[in-house]
Amino acid sequence: MEAGIFYVLVGSVAVAAFARSRGWPAPLLVTVVALAVSFLPFVPDIDIDGHLLLSLVLPPLLYSAALDVSFVGFKRSLPQIRRLGIWLVLITALAVGFVAWWIFPALTLPGALLLGAIVAPPDAVSAAAIGRRLGLPRRIMTVLSGESLINDATSLTLYRVFAAILAGATVSVWEGIGQFLLAVAIGVGIGLVFGIVLHQLRMRISDAVVIGTFGLLAPFGAYAIAEHLLGSGVLAVVAMGLYVGYNSPRTDYTTRQQEKPLWLSADLLLESFVFAYIGLQFPRVLRDLGSESVGHILLLSGAVLLVVLIVRPLYIYPTSAWANFQDRRKLERWDRGVQSGEFEKRHRKSRRWGDYTADELRSQIVRDRMAGLKLTWKDSAVISWAGMRGVVTLAIAVAAADLATLDTEASHAIVVVAFIVTVGTLLLQGLTLPLLIRSLGIASDTDEKEDEEALAAVRAKSREAGKEFLAEKRREWEAKYGEVDLSVFDAFTKRMTRVEKDTDEAQKVEDAASRPSYDDLVALTKGWLQVRREILLAERDAGNLDEEVMRELIAAMDAEELALDTRGVTRQPGRAWPRDTRAPHPAKG
Repeated sequence: MEAGIFYVLVGSVAVAAFARSRGWPAPLLVTVVALAVSFLPFVPDIDIDGHLLLSLVLPPLLYSAALDVSFVGFKRSLPQIRRLGIWLVLITALAVGFVAWWIFPALTLPGALLLGAIVAPPDAVSAAAIGRRLGLPRRIMTVLSGESLINDATSLTLYRVFAAILAGATVSVWEGIGQFLLAVAIGVGIGLVFGIVLHQLRMRISDAVVIGTFGLLAPFGAYAIAEHLLGSGVLAVVAMGLYVGYNSPRTDYTTRQQEKPLWLSADLLLESFVFAYIGLQFPRVLRDLGSESVGHILLLSGAVLLVVLIVRPLYIYPTSAWANFQDRRKLERWDRGVQSGEFEKRHRKSRRWGDYTADELRSQIVRDRMAGLKLTWKDSAVISWAGMRGVVTLAIAVAAADLATLDTEASHAIVVVAFIVTVGTLLLQGLTLPLLIRSLGIASDTDEKEDEEALAAVRAKSREAGKEFLAEKRREWEAKYGEVDLSVFDAFTKRMTRVEKDTDEAQKVEDAASRPSYDDLVALTKGWLQVRREILLAERDAGNLDEEVMRELIAAMDAEELALDTRGVTRQPGRAWPRDTRAPHPAKG
């Protein structure tokens, strides 16, 4: 079996690499190829325990996804994410459960509801991959990513409740809600503890390899401990990832540069294996269908697939319309508050809003509280059709098949239905989603325009901060060195106008009779980089700059700082400049 897993890993990564080189959705191609390969006679069966598969694959994938999610965007879109990640999962589970019970009474109602919980949560891995490739707006990507981070927790909690009912336990609605709230509280609490500890380690340990290793281990620890304490391991990993990702710009740049390629490689390896494993389960599904009820199970599978396809848009459109109606009412109340002065009086106490006029105050509050909440009907169409199922559905189904309370026919039915729904949604929705996006003409043009405006504001603030920074450093250097050659500051001022490129040319300074040492100039450059990072963080925290744009700018600064440190490695201690034979002391005389 070990050799089989290795071959699956190598083959799936090779197929995913080919798909990426052609710009195709890798999860879909890996699944199709695995389905075809599963018919070959020499391909062995790979049977992995469902609980083991969840424990090994889910924590790193969730953590990596949470690191990349904008916490500010997640918080703004939380109402929509909550509707999809909690209520839609619950409604889908109930709808599937009652339809399955009606078609296949042998499942029993608890067993049918268990099946509903299994097929309810979409896996947004493939949807996010397609969305990024086609340039979906961030408001849609944030909702899809946020939904995928929390819907697994809802599904797994429902699975526990219905499994307990199958085992003979009496669980009321209120007890089920209590279990869910307890799982949320324990999971989020443990995740925040892990996130705080990991962030402190990242701030204090400069060895990027050691920190990267801690980062690889932490998701497994948070998931296992939360599950052991009857909490949500999914939410523990998500909370930890959001906290660490939000605070990542405050850590050393070497940690970020080591971490990014590490998690990209882990994502490619795990996602490729997961979708290959889904495709390779086809022979097992055929064996499970080798009974007299094959037609009945296929009918059940088709009905469940139809339900999960229909319930999502039927839920999303009315709830989005209701949310937009509530937002309009809220705006009307705020307008009345602005007219009466009550709005200004209520929010003027905040230091953050103290310098705004009443109208500016209202627009800022509206932007902070409502940005990312309103989606158009086109956005809802894309989100409605991005409901592909994935590893969680299949892994829970495999685990459910081992429940002693399910008879053989019911357990076979659950595995078959889960497989058909997973593959059916991956192929049907995954292959048609790009066509839908193109036909609706949805693109990130609005994001680009907003980013340009935000970047212009950031550059203006950077120029002002740069003047203050240089004035302060000039006073420090005059006190340290006495008279300072002004050409140093003239050259550095020109260097500040360059936009994180051509570092070697940007750092050249004309020879002068007296100037600070190379180490001092490197320190000046690093100090200026830190000033710019702090400005970006402040703009991000204020909601003026999107977190993805901020991360791109910080990545450019990280590369610039790496260039400084790399060039300094070959310099002999005490030398004023590399390849400079002049005396090392910077002061005149």
